[in-house]
Amino acid sequence: MGHDHAHATPDHRGRLALVLAISLTVLVVEVVGAVVSGSLALLADAGHLLTDVAGLTLALVAAGLARRPATEARTWGFKRAEVLAAAAQAAVLLAVGGFVLVEAVHRLVAPPQVTSGAMVVFGVVGLLGNLVGLAVLAGGRSANLNLRAAFLEVTNDALGSVAVLAAAGVIAATGWTRADAVASLIIAALIVPRTLRLLAESLNVLLESTPPGLDLTEVRQRLVAHPHVHDVHDLHASRVATGLPVLTAHVVVDDSCFRDGHLAPMLDELQHCLDRDFDIEHSTIQFEAAGHADHEHETHA
Repeated sequence: MGHDHAHATPDHRGRLALVLAISLTVLVVEVVGAVVSGSLALLADAGHLLTDVAGLTLALVAAGLARRPATEARTWGFKRAEVLAAAAQAAVLLAVGGFVLVEAVHRLVAPPQVTSGAMVVFGVVGLLGNLVGLAVLAGGRSANLNLRAAFLEVTNDALGSVAVLAAAGVIAATGWTRADAVASLIIAALIVPRTLRLLAESLNVLLESTPPGLDLTEVRQRLVAHPHVHDVHDLHASRVATGLPVLTAHVVVDDSCFRDGHLAPMLDELQHCLDRDFDIEHSTIQFEAAGHADHEHETHA
């Protein structure tokens, strides 16, 4: 039993398309800069940016899919597409971070010749492009995992560009070419931890884990505290996508409730409690008489 709710999906495709165009431009510039200067830091930043381009493309496709209406075959539509896109971006970023770590260690041992002047020029272009991208995404970065992943990637790119410029300054001032490898390690350090957190959150949604911050013990206690409620079992909560938690529960009530008209107002009261106190708009509650538990499957809890 439950109420129907409309779940409108904000349209962020314009932001994503603009940032994708900026990222493609900066990617070409940084690849040319890496070839001209011989800088691993620039190449690492370009590699990271390549995953951004792929990730932003996925994000743009996912944003379009998420707006498609639900059907009988897909009752939630494609709302989970943004979670899949975020998980895919995180997986690719981890691979890039691993490559940069290995190559940076190799260059610490045997540093190649690096042209600091070219690093500065192309690093500045990359940083300016990243700053524009951040400005475009800033307003919608908390809307869902998809936009959060895009904002995270562009932020890391901006920090990577700063590291490239710092390394170029050290090389120009001291001639210590290992600064390029050190900057690459810094970029990798920026990529990996944040990416692991994003991947973990995406997987939690895909594994239908309980939404963070939701205490099911407290939910159970609040429901049981309602008059006429004896017990709550088969209590499950998960997220379909960012900002869309769902909850199901079997609620055992007085047998008299099935005869005296209590069920309809009780359903409204329980769902209002879930919405007001736990921010769960979409809940499905099944009312049961006390004796019904004897017929439940033994794996139900």
